Amino acid sequence: MAQGEKIQKVLARAGYGSRREIERWIQDGVISVNGNPATLGDRITGEEMIRIRGQRIKSEKLEAKETQVLLYHKPTGQVCTRKDPEGRQTIFDRLPEPAHGRWVVVGRLDINTSGLLLLTNDGELANRLMHPSNEVEREYSVRILGEVTEEMIKTLQKGVVLEDGPAKFDKVISKGGDGANQWYNVTLKEGKYREVRRLWESQGVQVSRLIRIRYGHVQLPRNLSRGQTKLLPAVQIGKLKESVGLKVSLTEKESLKRHAQQKDNQKQRKRRTPSQRR
Repeated sequence: MAQGEKIQKVLARAGYGSRREIERWIQDGVISVNGNPATLGDRITGEEMIRIRGQRIKSEKLEAKETQVLLYHKPTGQVCTRKDPEGRQTIFDRLPEPAHGRWVVVGRLDINTSGLLLLTNDGELANRLMHPSNEVEREYSVRILGEVTEEMIKTLQKGVVLEDGPAKFDKVISKGGDGANQWYNVTLKEGKYREVRRLWESQGVQVSRLIRIRYGHVQLPRNLSRGQTKLLPAVQIGKLKESVGLKVSLTEKESLKRHAQQKDNQKQRKRRTPSQRR
């Protein structure tokens, strides 16, 4: 561990939660350092006695571990909390356990939205992927009930003011449809609560189906059925980390090098003449 890192960053990287979540715990007084309530400015080396809700955290658990990222094709009808007071099914009911730490959800989906959900045991990576300053793209496939005009699309791309501030789509692409139902692919760079639905509803039309198909450069795999999971390979994790300015591990770095070499070899093969390929 680097010397004197902020406590919320260390705990997030160790998989105890996203950095924002841990900052809330600190403000709520459930984390202590050497018997004293933790503060957001505290820096730790790993030698301190740290407790979360009275439970001591062993120093070895704070050391950097392998980052895992899980892809989950979320069905509708599930919520993204660990325990639901209403007894509804949660995404955590069927997820495999990470190698260490716990899964942190990257950009939650509401109960009526399906599609790509990323989870990671690296809370700092989760925080970077969700933070508005990093402008990580989210892409959705959306079915609209009602007439959509060119003027409405221009308004949605220019921006509208919702109850929690301005919002807009960066791209709106028509995908066709039948009758009153039309499909569109929309892209935006933030994740306010029910933002896609509220943007369309501001134009007097209704979202009848919503599927997230991409988060950053990670696409929802065509062969990943609803309710199924898939671990992201090291090369893709390395790309995710690079995209938000995080340090890449040696394993991820080697995977990135191999991937780049494979792409170069493919380009060279394409440039060869038919006689050279024999």
